[in-house]
Amino acid sequence: MTKIKSSYPPFHPERPDLPLALTAEEFGREFSEESQHVEFKKGIGRGQVQDTVVAFSNADGGVILIGVADDGEVVGRALDAGSADAIHEAMRAIREPGRYSLHELSVAGRPIIAVSVARRQDGFAQTSKGVVRLRKGTRDEAAFGSELQRLINERAPRRFELSTESVSTASVEPELADSFRAAFDWAPHDFVERLAEHGYAADGHLTVAGTLYLSEDPSTTLGKTYTEILRYADDRSSNYDLRLEIRGPLPTQLEHALQRVLDELGTELVVLGVRRHDLPRLPQKVVREALANALAHRDYELNRTPVRIEIRPSSVVVRSPGGLPEPVTVDNIRETNAPRNMAVIRALRRFGLAEDAGMGIGVMEDTMNEEMLDPPKFHDSGHEVAVTLPIRSAVAPAERAWIRELERRGSLAGPDRLLLVHGARGEVLTNAAAREILQVDRSGARTALQRLRDAGFLEQRGERGGASYHLVSSLAPPAGLLLGPDELADLIEGLAADRPISNEDVRDAIGLDRWKVRDLLRSMTRAGRLVKVGQRRGTRYVLPNR
Repeated sequence: MTKIKSSYPPFHPERPDLPLALTAEEFGREFSEESQHVEFKKGIGRGQVQDTVVAFSNADGGVILIGVADDGEVVGRALDAGSADAIHEAMRAIREPGRYSLHELSVAGRPIIAVSVARRQDGFAQTSKGVVRLRKGTRDEAAFGSELQRLINERAPRRFELSTESVSTASVEPELADSFRAAFDWAPHDFVERLAEHGYAADGHLTVAGTLYLSEDPSTTLGKTYTEILRYADDRSSNYDLRLEIRGPLPTQLEHALQRVLDELGTELVVLGVRRHDLPRLPQKVVREALANALAHRDYELNRTPVRIEIRPSSVVVRSPGGLPEPVTVDNIRETNAPRNMAVIRALRRFGLAEDAGMGIGVMEDTMNEEMLDPPKFHDSGHEVAVTLPIRSAVAPAERAWIRELERRGSLAGPDRLLLVHGARGEVLTNAAAREILQVDRSGARTALQRLRDAGFLEQRGERGGASYHLVSSLAPPAGLLLGPDELADLIEGLAADRPISNEDVRDAIGLDRWKVRDLLRSMTRAGRLVKVGQRRGTRYVLPNR
């Protein structure tokens, strides 16, 4: 039976081990009726969902089962894109909801949606109309009077960034003051008043947020508020061969750390014909946003740990002290926005060093996809948030350069690029192959193939179900681009760095047939670059010493 994956918050606060597939009898036993922690809803009514999410957030958490009638009858509701968007939209309208996650359950083969909501640990939730609700038995009741006051007193949030520090506003260096004023377009005569108005000063002293921008070295006052760069010679070593501390106001830290990381990574040089391509190993926009997020959203109360950047051959990892702020989780990080330090992030945007609210994660993911690199990975341990930016990819640098050459003939979308790479490797592009490569349905695959055909990149042979698509001969990559055994082995080794891989995994990634992949895997095993584990259908290949 398929079990719920480990995540936060749990699917059910009282039974986090519940499976995602239940029989009707099992569902009836576990969810016989609504309760303090369980709410049934047939549909996604925005107001009703808001009321229950707010009530769960202000109490002990709970789960909303969408697609279930009040009497417990399962009427069904799939977690498709439309349903997910409607739920995320309702969540965004709520003020300070608890952390939440979405799961699809199967009850006797019929889908329903489980919206798991956690209790807020700091602050309290309100509906979009400002109503504070509490879960009492099966009811979502509005809080008034002494009950409301007690909840506010118990959970009143405290913004550490607004705490005052020992640095007086009169001691700010003129150069830093001028830079800050220019970013906000403030006049010189009311600078101190504007600082206080926006949370950067109080009672003649800088706040934490103000110190981060208006002190030559904030770490002398605030602890380890600098950025640390560690470089490692390999992916598994715990001993670094380079350590740097990047100090100064936040804009200085970000710009200097970004440049140092890009210098360490370097570029991939590819020459195609008469053209030279210097491909960044990671896009500057992605690295910048990862660093900006770490500096802007870190927990500055945890002042014994800096923002840390780890540079390894296969990835760059950016570690930021403090867990994700409520209600953000790793699962909803793209759709949900909740800045921990509003004054800090506001100034970083004014300096032009961070994306607008809610856009940063999307920019990172979309840019990596456009460059045909693996997506960033996010991990929240509770005491830190780590963002891993993979350097290796199943698409070789020479192939990325060739795609850039093709873009001179016309614009290409992300899916177009990947299909053309597989076509260049000699793979026959059918609807089934495109579905597998792009992870889309039949209609999406057909649209992508026909778009490339109509743009003159592919030619179609056959009709309807027998149609196949081939790279137009005039666009064939130069012979020097076609990957040799060593380059293919490097790609396969990169795949194995993330997880044990099978013959099928390699075929999906590089587009060769089963027998060619088998020979490559055997050759790499003999050379000691891979280790074979398991037998027959369970055969997998891992890196040595893993």
